[in-house]
Amino acid sequence: MTQFIDLVNKRRSAGNFLDNIPITKEELNEIFELVKLAPSAFNLQHTKYFVVIDSELKEKMRKAANGQYKVKSSSAVILVLGDRNSFYEAPKIYEGLKMLGIINKQEYDHLVSDTISFYESRGQEFQKEDAIRNASLSAMLFMLAAKEKGWDTCPMIGFDPKAVKELLNIDDEHEVVMMITIGKEKVESRKPRGYRKPVSEFVSYF
Repeated sequence: MTQFIDLVNKRRSAGNFLDNIPITKEELNEIFELVKLAPSAFNLQHTKYFVVIDSELKEKMRKAANGQYKVKSSSAVILVLGDRNSFYEAPKIYEGLKMLGIINKQEYDHLVSDTISFYESRGQEFQKEDAIRNASLSAMLFMLAAKEKGWDTCPMIGFDPKAVKELLNIDDEHEVVMMITIGKEKVESRKPRGYRKPVSEFVSYF
């Protein structure tokens, strides 16, 4: 418990990173092995991650992010996406439960049907909102997992979603939720942590 509290206290949104610190796919995959355990509605796992480590492509991402230097100095740029149509993958996702005998075929058919109808009945706006909601849950776990592995991160919304979709050939089924830069923080340029509201200002009990 103490370790988790320490992790939460140490996680900061890094305003700048040390230059030329590489991160490997193996190191990133260690983080994503933890991220895959993030909660998601109906276990649909709506989130997709596009990871940019190529220096030339990173520079193009930087231009799409209004020239922010932390995109350039980061070890990688992560684009967090939410799949609006993830509910159509319900048959594939629930297949394992049936194969393991956790549910029978009738239960499987009902589970698939109920999940798909739940999303279809609520329409495209709900599907978009839920893609963003679930991807945001996953993104928070990514940042905590990265810190646990010794990396610093910064979630970003200051970029042109249309431009990054074109750069990475992202289809219209996916919502661009946020950008996350990852690297080793340049601690000497860190600013004091911003004001945090007291609990009484953002929590109400009934």
